[in-house]
Amino acid sequence: MKTKRIAIIIPAYNEASVIGSVIAALPHQRGMADIDVVVVNDGSSDDTAAIAQQAGCKVISHPTNFGCGAAITTGLEYARQQNYDYAVTMDADGQHKPDDCVAIIDAIMQGNHDFILGSRLVDPAGMPWYRVVGNKGFNLITWLLFHVKVTDSQSGLRAFSKQALRVVQLRSTGMEFSTEILWQINRAGLRIGEVPIEAIYTEYSLAKGQKNSNAYNILVKLVQYRVGSLMDA
Repeated sequence: MKTKRIAIIIPAYNEASVIGSVIAALPHQRGMADIDVVVVNDGSSDDTAAIAQQAGCKVISHPTNFGCGAAITTGLEYARQQNYDYAVTMDADGQHKPDDCVAIIDAIMQGNHDFILGSRLVDPAGMPWYRVVGNKGFNLITWLLFHVKVTDSQSGLRAFSKQALRVVQLRSTGMEFSTEILWQINRAGLRIGEVPIEAIYTEYSLAKGQKNSNAYNILVKLVQYRVGSLMDA
């Protein structure tokens, strides 16, 4: 049996204080699958890239901070070019538990879905109320604009099959990319599954995470993207 290859893609911007521990907690193999960690250093001004390289990761650096969507685009393109069987995206701020990363890998490798989304909102215990409200709001927007119904549209923990990797070609560079991924997956008729996960919230991750105050900007970009797609159709 051919050994499967998995790329765990971590977009990172000035994460030197936590990136080492995040990488160290990740698996290097799962069953018959080999796992590589790919850190996309999005223009960091600290030692993020050096620490990731010392940890044995593949590091791809942007010359400046282009945004999380751009970093994910770079990581997914690398996974396509290197012919990985699966790709997983996760946040660099320590918000995701290593066990949940393993669970999402196991789910995509079962072959029942083309895309797996880690959902913090199946059981949001311990999640700040304003994050719950904000994420549910984006779930509604994702459904109204793009007709995709999921429980946690903004989750950073995702898994892609090789077919899903081929389909996703992002145009977004900012945080609106999370909804764009779901729309492209759904529009291609691929199967979306969800796995419950637990988010680890610290002062650091809350400070680094997406702000509800940015919701208006994201909404405007999503509306523009949807209108543009209708005009191109």
